[in-house]
Amino acid sequence: MEEIKDMLPEEEETSIVTFTDENGEDVSFEYLDCIEYEGKEYLCLLPEEEGANEIVILEVEPVDEDNENYLTVEDEATLDAVYAIFKDRFKDILVFED
Repeated sequence: MEEIKDMLPEEEETSIVTFTDENGEDVSFEYLDCIEYEGKEYLCLLPEEEGANEIVILEVEPVDEDNENYLTVEDEATLDAVYAIFKDRFKDILVFED
């Protein structure tokens, strides 16, 4: 896949989100999309590190009115379905390798 960052429209402002991982390290991502699938929301993110081309998908778990957790998606079928929706939404912007 070509560099995703290079293919996103330039006029769109990018949003950077930073999470703290299980080791207490801050990890930054570029926000790409939020997708609803089977009643849940999933964030599609691109790691900020140089050369990153693999999209990260995290499940949004509401905690209360103001807070939410972001969980790693373990189910391959869910990952595939959310990624398929993402690919469909960005098919006119990005070139995907199968």
